[in-house]
Amino acid sequence: MQRAIQIANNGLGTTRPNPMVGAVIVHNNIIIGEGFTSAYGGNHAEVNAINAVKNKDLLKKSTLYVTLEPCSHYGKTPPCSDLIIHHNIPNVVIGCVDDNPEVAGKGIKKLMGANCKVTLGILENKCKEHHKRFFTFHNKKRPYIILKWAETSNGYIAPKTRTEQKPVWITNKISRQLVHKWRAQEQAILVGTTTVIKDNPTLNVRDWSGNNPTRIVLDKNNLLSKEYTIFNNEAETFTIKAQTANEICSFLFKQTINSVIIEGGAKTLQLFINENLWDEARVFKGNITFTDGIKAPNFSGELKAEETILNDTLLTYQNNH
Repeated sequence: MQRAIQIANNGLGTTRPNPMVGAVIVHNNIIIGEGFTSAYGGNHAEVNAINAVKNKDLLKKSTLYVTLEPCSHYGKTPPCSDLIIHHNIPNVVIGCVDDNPEVAGKGIKKLMGANCKVTLGILENKCKEHHKRFFTFHNKKRPYIILKWAETSNGYIAPKTRTEQKPVWITNKISRQLVHKWRAQEQAILVGTTTVIKDNPTLNVRDWSGNNPTRIVLDKNNLLSKEYTIFNNEAETFTIKAQTANEICSFLFKQTINSVIIEGGAKTLQLFINENLWDEARVFKGNITFTDGIKAPNFSGELKAEETILNDTLLTYQNNH
């Protein structure tokens, strides 16, 4: 199951709105096939794992490990549970049950009805953590929300005044490249009006290989002209007039966006913090100082990780409320 989770991460950023599932097929304690979910519209993990097995006769004596319950309904592809039954795979080990109402135990029931031995809950917490975007979207009816900002060593997110319409960098190039990697992993990126006016950002993944996220801009007072870079054709851009984090989440849910990284500015970040609508916060601390400026957001969360990136510190927090 650990291997299934590991390879499932290869689908990060490409499978949405489908979950990024991993599957491993074992015969006599040897892995004979494995697969992860293809880009949206392609094969599911179980299909890719079965296709990878050269001797299909071995499937009748094998165990399939999968991070999420096999689907039982027709979507872009046929049900994976039907394929498992077709190949007479006798044992299926499932990390966690799919909460999607279209599945929700139906795949397990179908497998058991075909005399397949089903084992549930192996590395369940790790599988649920892996599928956090998918579960948040279906259970909370909103995207998985990641807050991200960089602050100076004395707690400022931006200077009070600036001479040019471009970002003032607090972090090093490696940290900034990591942020572009994150953008490629999430479905959307969100900023407020002030960030667009002051920084004129692109909000793409130019320093990484991957898909550009959908750009969401809060512009309740119609202050933004189409001349800003975010309105170029590199990615889809939505401007919305919602004034509460809840309204924003509702809009994103209707757009079937299952994850969003919020990159500022301070007011926008604080809006989600105040309404307690966030799941994860990634905070860079640079080693520079501003004599004055805009203070970093005020929040509390459980520190899950701390790492050093050259001369920057990256702190990752989780919201447990």
